[in-house]
Amino acid sequence: MDINTALVLCAGYGKRLNPITLNKPKPLIEINQITLLENTINLINSLGIKKILINTFYLSDQIKEHIEKINLNISLEIVNDGEKILDTGGGILNLLKNSDQENFIIFNPDTIWNENYLQEIKNMKNFFFENNLKNILLIVEKSKSFDERMKGDFSVENRKLSKLGNKKYIFTGCQILNRKVFENYKINTFSINEIWEKMISNNELYGHKSQEKFTHVTDFEIYQKLTKT
Repeated sequence: MDINTALVLCAGYGKRLNPITLNKPKPLIEINQITLLENTINLINSLGIKKILINTFYLSDQIKEHIEKINLNISLEIVNDGEKILDTGGGILNLLKNSDQENFIIFNPDTIWNENYLQEIKNMKNFFFENNLKNILLIVEKSKSFDERMKGDFSVENRKLSKLGNKKYIFTGCQILNRKVFENYKINTFSINEIWEKMISNNELYGHKSQEKFTHVTDFEIYQKLTKT
């Protein structure tokens, strides 16, 4: 089994990056002379994914115009959240209506992805299918974070995630999920954290540990540090 469709979440306001994001959507910020969105698309391309669905809302016309300008060797479709921003959970669910696939890999573009993640993601995908999972998150120890202020999201035991104990692992912004996790949900504004909380309570949310240094464009302070290094 394989994954043929990737989702990239690009709808947010990026308020923590003001004043840059007052006139530019966060995915179009450039680090190392490439936009965060293009950098993410390049990794997806390297994974051999055949199609990308991108959700937009804030300054969506800029994202559409940018994509039209760049040469992409992949099928890409933009899906707007609609009249209101749907947050991460609602945004993902809205994207799923545009695909008949069962399993998806999802990326937040504000992580600076690189080729070193390829094997880790492939290993995560193999574990996902071998164990017939519904959702698995690529996580990293907070000690590996470029932004030293970041707090841990999860604890891990036997590859299962929880919010108890010493939460020293951070969600990197990459996950694989099966559309069944959205059973009984309707397209509305809600966070993917709502799904994760439910899965944790059922002891079925898994994590795959990354060994890479984690670089996330958290806010304007981190952006300034990244553009000066």
